[in-house]
Amino acid sequence: MKIVFLETDSLGSDVDLSGFETLGEVIKYNKSEPAVNAERIKEADILVVNKIPMNEASLKDAADLKLICITGTGTNIVDFPYINIRKIAVANVKGYSTASVAQHTFALLFYLYEKLYHYDTFVKSGGYVKSDIFSCFDEKFNELEGKTWGIIGFGDIGKRVANIAGAFGCNIIYYSTSGRNQNNDYKRVDFDTLLKDSDIISIHAPLNSDTENLINEEALGKMKSTAFLLNLGRGPIVDETALYKALTEGWIAGAGLDVLRQEPMAADNPLLAIKDSRKLIITPHIAWATVEARRRCVKEVYENMTAFLRGEERNIVVK
Repeated sequence: MKIVFLETDSLGSDVDLSGFETLGEVIKYNKSEPAVNAERIKEADILVVNKIPMNEASLKDAADLKLICITGTGTNIVDFPYINIRKIAVANVKGYSTASVAQHTFALLFYLYEKLYHYDTFVKSGGYVKSDIFSCFDEKFNELEGKTWGIIGFGDIGKRVANIAGAFGCNIIYYSTSGRNQNNDYKRVDFDTLLKDSDIISIHAPLNSDTENLINEEALGKMKSTAFLLNLGRGPIVDETALYKALTEGWIAGAGLDVLRQEPMAADNPLLAIKDSRKLIITPHIAWATVEARRRCVKEVYENMTAFLRGEERNIVVK
């Protein structure tokens, strides 16, 4: 049996994959190369992938393929109508990055909310050495206590963020993008109410027809001018051209993004023109990637694979 890893760089060189060698012949490729991906795939019984499209073009010659293991939760890369015809199983990984993404949510917020770039620059430029008083607070900042935190997408990560924000004394409201999520511990509101009432809005939703371009020019125009937007869900949920306009024209106070419409970032992304780090921070899709989360991810992939080989269904995605 051949187990093919198509993009081990997405897991990190510090993560141990040796355990998979007990299950079969393991072939590892560092990164996706579109011109040769199909050739690399064709003899695989099991594929381990992250971002490479799983469709007829890439899989048509993979006659022995039985299982696709995704090293993440989202399954947007999979052409399920084709996969279903081929009777290829797909397994994803759930819950491995909840703590990591929640932590990064607050890292982005505090960078913006407490004006950390400004004050770090002030000290390192020698401004504090020259100061005639013990404290400098020329850039005003506020407490989280008593502020309203609106959450879009109330799955495991959204709930973890709600718990932490609640510990800071925030009032928590949430919007269910599917309309099906009901949580008695927190107040569910409609989309307009969340936009208008929130001091902080964080996105933790999947990408689907309900969420694509959800945060558009109209939505941004309804937010408070003092509000901060955080996107840790999927890039296409936010209209980046509209966000550029909102930030440059002062519709909102700032934004923190860990995901973008195109990854790696497109050279013509309008957000590259915003150099003011007090208004915008972008990290390169790292919220999920703590050492602990990546190790959990690999362990979950291994468990999914061994369960499948035993004839059991574990995290099998059906669409």
